Amino acid sequence: MMTRWKNLVLPAALAMALSPVARVQAADDPAGANVQLEAAGARPRTVEALTSQRILHDYRLAWKDLADAFNSGRPDLVNQYFVGPANAALANAVHHQNQAGIHSRYLSQNHRLEAVFYAPEGDVMELHDTVVCDLQLLDGANVIHDEHATLYYVVLMTPAADRWVIRQLQAVPRF
Repeated sequence: MMTRWKNLVLPAALAMALSPVARVQAADDPAGANVQLEAAGARPRTVEALTSQRILHDYRLAWKDLADAFNSGRPDLVNQYFVGPANAALANAVHHQNQAGIHSRYLSQNHRLEAVFYAPEGDVMELHDTVVCDLQLLDGANVIHDEHATLYYVVLMTPAADRWVIRQLQAVPRF
């Protein structure tokens, strides 16, 4: 029975100039995600320092919104930082979770982002995200599943008017 709940929520997470060795890290936020970005390997374009800072900021807030949406059962919370297919998949997953009468919590999120592609025009960035977190499934106030998980995502981010948004969030077995 636990497998049924796990399969319902984990796909929901489907449904964020530096020197070559520089790392940028967002401030640790107990209510959000801790995010590190390694941008030195991005090709063919170098990721600028201000772009790295903005990606970190927006990616951290995106995952805070994702966690809040799943915990509260409110798919509208993913509308600010998730667009297109990522938004549709996450909103649908929250909806299915609500229909099943459960909700999930992503706790102690630590994201290690690696920029692997940054388009010459600066209009798309591909990131690989290794997420280490605690995942809980709840039926009302009762925890029905609790695990320490390592998750892997391929992420496509694009710039919007005033932020970077997540257009694709695809789970993969590993990198």
